[in-house]
Amino acid sequence: MDQQDATVEDPAPRRARGRPRDWHDKTEQNTIKSLDRAMEVFEFLSAHQGLSLSELAKETGQSPATVYRVLITLEGRGLVEFDPTDQSWYVGAHAYVLGARFLRRTSLIERARPIMRRLMEETGETANLGIVRQTSVLFVSQVETHESIRAFFPPGTMSPLHASGIGKALLAEMPKDRRDRLMQGRLERFTPRTLADAGALSADLEAIRARGYSLDDEEKNIGMRCIAAAVFDVHGEAVAGISVSGPTTRITPERLDVFSGPVLRAAAELTGAIGGTPPEAG
Repeated sequence: MDQQDATVEDPAPRRARGRPRDWHDKTEQNTIKSLDRAMEVFEFLSAHQGLSLSELAKETGQSPATVYRVLITLEGRGLVEFDPTDQSWYVGAHAYVLGARFLRRTSLIERARPIMRRLMEETGETANLGIVRQTSVLFVSQVETHESIRAFFPPGTMSPLHASGIGKALLAEMPKDRRDRLMQGRLERFTPRTLADAGALSADLEAIRARGYSLDDEEKNIGMRCIAAAVFDVHGEAVAGISVSGPTTRITPERLDVFSGPVLRAAAELTGAIGGTPPEAG
């Protein structure tokens, strides 16, 4: 046999470069306890700005001496700052720099794909991702169901905000002045169920905001329903919507909870994946 044609079996599975052989082993032996304690202090401080050394020690259950060493180390990296006027600690400017680097590598569509795939598998219906473009929803990604009868909104498809599950989910989270600007003028009616009346649409948006998800109940296409929820960015602003859509024979009124739960979880997961946070309730 020509030597160039010979193949040699690898005696051990290859592992990804940069990962040790025990990459998936998360047991205590593979964690750095001091680093874990330091991150606990840093994460608590990031959520509760302006704390004294004694407050941080009490809240994290660590000794003041340990917390002090952690803070001094983080301060040396610019991750925390000390204000001598009130003797309190705050998150430092370099933490923002690191966060900005994460946001630069974060692609909404890229982050959404595995979440949408799981959503489709969990519900059995097509999962969609859309963003606002003027007075419409622009569908930017889709994971289709394997069912023969299914919704189909290929990337690039546009749909009016008021007659779309994602559109209404985003409208419900907009400041009123922006929403009024987008919805001024006549609302086009596509089916007998389209909310073409401003008063009816406004009432529906209030209900959507209260429960967290929207329902397109044959408002754009007869025979199709869509359930959607908003995705929020780091400023707590709705920047996208994620949904499932399918025929009314499968997405029935009696099964709305079966679909709304997974959609809400997917929206929350994608919000977290892009470093976002939902707005404060109230």
